[in-house]
Amino acid sequence: MTVLTPAQPGQGKNLRPLPWRRMAWVTWRQHRFAVAGVAAFLGVLALYLLIEGLPIRNAYAAVTACHPASSAVCRNLANNFNTGSYVFRAGIVAALLQVTAALIGAFAGAPVLARELESGTFRYAWTQGFGRRRWAAAKLALLAVAVVAVAAAFSMMFSWYYQPFIAAGDQTPLGSTVFDLRGIAFAAWTLAAFTIGAVTGVLIRRVVPAMAATIVAWAGLAFVTGTYLRQHYEAPLVTANPNVPGSAWVISQRWARGGKPVGLSALNQILRPAGVRAASPGRFQAFGSHLGNVDPVQYLVQHGFTQMTSYQPASRFWTFQFIEGGWLLALSLLLIAATVWLVRSRTA
Repeated sequence: MTVLTPAQPGQGKNLRPLPWRRMAWVTWRQHRFAVAGVAAFLGVLALYLLIEGLPIRNAYAAVTACHPASSAVCRNLANNFNTGSYVFRAGIVAALLQVTAALIGAFAGAPVLARELESGTFRYAWTQGFGRRRWAAAKLALLAVAVVAVAAAFSMMFSWYYQPFIAAGDQTPLGSTVFDLRGIAFAAWTLAAFTIGAVTGVLIRRVVPAMAATIVAWAGLAFVTGTYLRQHYEAPLVTANPNVPGSAWVISQRWARGGKPVGLSALNQILRPAGVRAASPGRFQAFGSHLGNVDPVQYLVQHGFTQMTSYQPASRFWTFQFIEGGWLLALSLLLIAATVWLVRSRTA
């Protein structure tokens, strides 16, 4: 017969905590399917970009290889590439891929801690030598590194796919639908979405509501960044030259006369005899009997108006990438720290 000996007071105090490598192994065993899911999701998207990208790059190679560029044949090739279905489809693809990071944050980040908090299985983990902080930190660190690595690989594929359109001048590198899918920005946005999901999971402690909150929070952050923040990473350049580089990101345009800003009503009054009206400082609409006979910009310049354009040059692409990647990394580290603190102080 086996005799059970009661635990003595203080027994177990000198037990060593579970090594980090063991914790990493347990985390991998628990969440390997989530990581595989992220890899498979981005892998399918990357395969689509590869299949679509090969004919696009072949078509652009034919344009660049055609000489002389001023010949009718070469102009035809260039026009077919710039106005064909390739550009339209690529724009749709880039717009749809904007939600990729949010989906990864919702489906991979939110359930990481929320699932165990919702089911109560986290209490068992704490009895195995993990501890609250180590349990949270081990999960977040390993999975964040894996998610960032996969996202970085996908970003390289998207850059390969979209490069012909940027080289042809159909899209600026700083464009809102492509900037955060290239360089280091996509990996940084994916990491931010993952950590947003983790902290919302701890706060809400239920998987489905945490997933919804992750998408909403990420969308709000992306909207504020693309609409207000990114354009101010560096002071925009301002020029009176109407021939702004095609690769530049135009922030705003306005008209002035004698050094004073001019409104749309004054512009339309001057443009009326030419059969043109200004819908905005940079967009004109023709009407009347002589449609298309007048270049509205040149017409206004001849009448003493000056067009002032505020823009960000394409040469700032990598500067903006590192700025955006840097503050997103700092935000992600802050959210990880907040998640660990919440697990330590509020989880019961």
